[in-house]
Amino acid sequence: MDIRTHKKADPDWVGRILETEPGRFARVSLVTRPEMVVDEKGLIHGGFTFGLGDFAAMIAVNEPNVVLTSAQARFLRPVRLGDIMLALARVTENQDRKWTVEVEIRVADHAVFQGTFYCYVPEKHVLDTH
Repeated sequence: MDIRTHKKADPDWVGRILETEPGRFARVSLVTRPEMVVDEKGLIHGGFTFGLGDFAAMIAVNEPNVVLTSAQARFLRPVRLGDIMLALARVTENQDRKWTVEVEIRVADHAVFQGTFYCYVPEKHVLDTH
């Protein structure tokens, strides 16, 4: 796989890339960990679910300087310790450096998250522009 962005992202925390077709789609998985749990029942913090969606969107775009500008998110079901989340990200629009990526995250046969991620690809790294 030719991964051109987010190369230092830790797969244990943001997801492991399973498949990608740059500029079109990505499949990324994340195994839940005890450190992600927020209560005694084993509930996983939603930030990890959202983070997986964000990472999958970035890998679907796969441009070196891609950043997230905004998102619409729907959390459909809780995620529990022991769950393996699978994200499918599909690029739906690419116009003038602006990308739209639809992401669905599933655990087994249930959708747990749906989101639309709005991405931008600046000419320079975002930290080089300020």
